[in-house]
Amino acid sequence: MTVRPLVRYPDPRLALPAQPVLLFDDVLRELAQDLLETMHAAPGIGITAPHVGISQRVIVLDLGDGARSYVNPEIVWTSPEMILHKEGSVSMPGVNDDVERHARIRIRYQDLDGNAQTEESDGLRAVCHQHEIDQLNGVFWIRRLSRLKRERLVKRFEKLSRA
Repeated sequence: MTVRPLVRYPDPRLALPAQPVLLFDDVLRELAQDLLETMHAAPGIGITAPHVGISQRVIVLDLGDGARSYVNPEIVWTSPEMILHKEGSVSMPGVNDDVERHARIRIRYQDLDGNAQTEESDGLRAVCHQHEIDQLNGVFWIRRLSRLKRERLVKRFEKLSRA
């Protein structure tokens, strides 16, 4: 188990779509464990392989009810109801803002052994699924904000980074 260095915004790797996982082996399980350790050290509640510079479709979440890993996740259904939730990123620590997301979603993914799974989520878990799947698709969370809000956050982050 290793805490890996985080890719920091505005690293261009955060804007690239991650590649599908094809091999379900000990290397994948080790990556998931390292992601969990890195996320806890950050601290955060969600992380993707691209956050540590690895272009693979892997997410780890720990919302206080046990860590879960999602490999090759995709959203297959979204509710019409929307919610606002404060979001941030381990790659842009110290700043956050409200982002509008679907209140409920259903995802399809594989577990660390390659078995097909589905999960329906709402509230914080649904927000995290959408946020991290966006990241796997190369959409950094601030892209969901208005240009004005995004520019303000980037300036605040740059100021925090210099301090």
